[in-house]
Amino acid sequence: MAIVTKPTAKPANPCFSSGPCAKRPGWTPQALDKALTGRSHRSKEGKARLKLAIDKTRAMLGIPADYRIGILPASDTGAFEAALWSMLGARGIDVLSWESFGSGWAADVLKELRLKDVRDITAAYGELPDLTKVDFSRDVIFTWNGTTSGVRVPDGAWISADRQGLTFVDATSAAFAQVIDWAKCDVTTFSWQKAVGGEGQHGVIILSPRAAERLATYTPAWPMPKIFRMAKGGKLIEGIFEGETINTPSMLCVEDYLDALDWAAKSGGLEGLVARADRNAAALRAWMSESDWAVDLAAKPETASNTSVCIRFRDPAVRALPEEVQAALAKKISGLLETEKVAFDANHYRDAPPGLRIWCGSTVETSDVIALTPWLDWAYATAKS
Repeated sequence: MAIVTKPTAKPANPCFSSGPCAKRPGWTPQALDKALTGRSHRSKEGKARLKLAIDKTRAMLGIPADYRIGILPASDTGAFEAALWSMLGARGIDVLSWESFGSGWAADVLKELRLKDVRDITAAYGELPDLTKVDFSRDVIFTWNGTTSGVRVPDGAWISADRQGLTFVDATSAAFAQVIDWAKCDVTTFSWQKAVGGEGQHGVIILSPRAAERLATYTPAWPMPKIFRMAKGGKLIEGIFEGETINTPSMLCVEDYLDALDWAAKSGGLEGLVARADRNAAALRAWMSESDWAVDLAAKPETASNTSVCIRFRDPAVRALPEEVQAALAKKISGLLETEKVAFDANHYRDAPPGLRIWCGSTVETSDVIALTPWLDWAYATAKS
């Protein structure tokens, strides 16, 4: 590889982490000035702020009026675990796993809940499982966007409209950056700290009428932790879907989420957010198409993520090296980027193939992605020399 001159222009915002993600453009701590700090989340005003977050989420994402939306503890993980523990076991289960989080859900179903009638339909990093193998008479678990592989489902057309089972959708790196087909989703979860750059610890759960019915009428065989309980006595705890959270939320985080939603509305709504992520990912992939060392981990353009874009090494000589050597190279590259303050947290996820991962979601500016690319070339050449 030729000597690469060290660039001078830097991204205005070097935050390319895939979670927590970059704050919305122009964010300052003053955005939190109206936060209901020092007040109970159970007060009239506290519940009103939480309900406002639910209502604005529905409006921004186009969630049907008969779907319920609740705010749960422990980020997307907590929301998705609550769904699995509360509703699985009524039917056989198909789990789709093509990256670490899908594999984690499969492990929970098999090793923690110890359910027996489970099919784990897998694919390697960069690929998508054979979606034609899915049996929709069963419950189906999948991630809409594989955060650690940069591979997403193309749309919801592969999901049966007259399914008997429920679909459980981890959409945490898809919501606010990709179009989700709500008619094909029964249980959907995400967290605030992804595509709108909110703060952590809160998860959102969205239930279709069929999912709400399952939750109200089905009793699992195992004890239910308090933070997972969304039903009691054969009925939903409706307050959860009206702003009455199970445990204490951070009203600072709630205010930050409301600020992000207001920015999103001013940025063209969901259509505008999707367009921003698409532009960012396109800019990074345009650079990759000309690169002699970087290649998209996603094998097919139609299933390539527009948020968590994952980069593998293109050079066959590097690819032939043991994975631990490639991982050391990737760590050195990401370390150089961080030292120069041009990209923080750009290393690959620990279970993924060695390389880099650049968040291109809606809060990132395309100009920053473009400014980053010569630094990627410089860091690779420097690390390899």
